[in-house]
Amino acid sequence: MTEHLIDPGIVEAHNRRNGDELAQDYEALARALSRRGLDCEALLARVSALEVAVPSWGVGTGGTRFARFPGPGEPADIFDKLEDCAVIQQLGRATPRVSLHFPWDDTAEMASVKARGEELGLGFDAVNSNTFQDRPGQKLSYKFGSLSHVDAEVRAQAIAHNVDCISRGQALGARALTIWLADGSNFAGQSHLAQAFERYVESVRAIEAALPDESWRLLLEYKNFEPAFYATVVQDWGSCLLAAQAVGRRTRCLVDLGHHAPSTNIELIVARLIAAGKLGGFHLNDSRFGDDDLDAGSVDPFRLFLVFNELVDAEQRGAWDEAPALMLDQSHNVTDPIESLMLSADAARRAHAQALLVDREQLAACQARNDVAMAAETLRRAYRTDVTPLLAEARRRIGGAIDPVGAYRVSNYRKTVAARRPQATGSGGIV
Repeated sequence: MTEHLIDPGIVEAHNRRNGDELAQDYEALARALSRRGLDCEALLARVSALEVAVPSWGVGTGGTRFARFPGPGEPADIFDKLEDCAVIQQLGRATPRVSLHFPWDDTAEMASVKARGEELGLGFDAVNSNTFQDRPGQKLSYKFGSLSHVDAEVRAQAIAHNVDCISRGQALGARALTIWLADGSNFAGQSHLAQAFERYVESVRAIEAALPDESWRLLLEYKNFEPAFYATVVQDWGSCLLAAQAVGRRTRCLVDLGHHAPSTNIELIVARLIAAGKLGGFHLNDSRFGDDDLDAGSVDPFRLFLVFNELVDAEQRGAWDEAPALMLDQSHNVTDPIESLMLSADAARRAHAQALLVDREQLAACQARNDVAMAAETLRRAYRTDVTPLLAEARRRIGGAIDPVGAYRVSNYRKTVAARRPQATGSGGIV
């Protein structure tokens, strides 16, 4: 039986207070959708099936290069993090898996981590490697790169770390390894651009060869800049696609929404990666300028909808052999991380639900006759639909909260854990 860290009675009482209003709103939405030939119950089932992983590091307070201001009840270790993730799942019912990051979540008790996750009703998603920081006692530094480093010994060390992450993932029941590479250069001439990429591909081939079986995936991220500011080894989706194609069938591209220049057409990138058969997953977040790691849908919810529009279209066309993995990857600098992650998972389901409302036949007909105004309006009509009652009813039916943030605040969970967890101290930059 799943251990609940918030008394289910609190959730039930919260739902009773909000149940009548939700019933009326859901009925009104069902009638409106019925007039458009849509079955609200069928949509509810589709929306309920969408799951998003939460990052273990996301339940702690983030920061900037200037400062970090931790809040009360910060998780002190991986077991505290799992508890916070369990609360997100208990109330929101959209995030049943956690993605761990090594060495941040390192522990000799990996079996205990898996067991604790099972007690809390959690599974484990892709594990993440880290060769963008030096660890205490590490033999060789990654200051000038890791998987693409000019020194073969440094590359071997970075490969070994990734292989170790795969082993830890196996112990957890994970089925994927995600690699984000910080390697790059800050000055013209610092690095041989072609050879650095070749060394990276060679290293990733060695990592893919260490995957346990055909069910495992290797997910490669790209990022346009930072920490390298002149040239990043894997700086865009094209470089990532070239690498994935060069490495092998089990290696695919992961799209982090914040790893693009402002105004980049991310949905077009998604369409191209689907066409290439190399879309492996997403890190969902939002941004104004760069890799801001803001809450998903908080800045440009229409862009999030357009991304999901491509995913729904591809699914209905049978354009892939497996659906891409979804995970939140955010830095919560000024909000309660639990609240932000619940709201972000809800934003993902909202975008998915709205994409399911697109009249595909009408859209195709408008495109075929070059009816630009009505093609655009077909998308906007789906996006304007308020699916809040649908999302709330989906949560309610499987034991979640009609209003997850409201129930969370009533529970006083943050105050409760703050009383037993040591107070974290601030720092001069990102943890």
